[in-house]
Amino acid sequence: CLRIDLTSTPFAMTVAELAVSVQNDIEPPSGLSEEVLALWHAKKGNWEDAHNIAQEIHTAMGSWIHALLHLIEGDVGNANYWFHKARKPPQSITKIDDLWQEIVKKVLAV
Repeated sequence: CLRIDLTSTPFAMTVAELAVSVQNDIEPPSGLSEEVLALWHAKKGNWEDAHNIAQEIHTAMGSWIHALLHLIEGDVGNANYWFHKARKPPQSITKIDDLWQEIVKKVLAV
């Protein structure tokens, strides 16, 4: 089981490494930003945890993550509200995986 610990460098993770962590780890690596932590939980299927974190991120990025979560939930109307707040175009439920990767790439590039 691959264990990734980012305590000393919280943003030194790639999209692939985050996906491996989601697949292999029971708990997220330590030292993740709130944005990455919400995305980790979203991909892991911990919707409630991801949503609770995203609700506390009061930025355009937080709104974008929030939109993704409502797409995952199947609430397209609510997702569209959050896409608007994030100044991002609405997305289809069929694009959830691509959108997750796109958001992760942006968050990790910061």
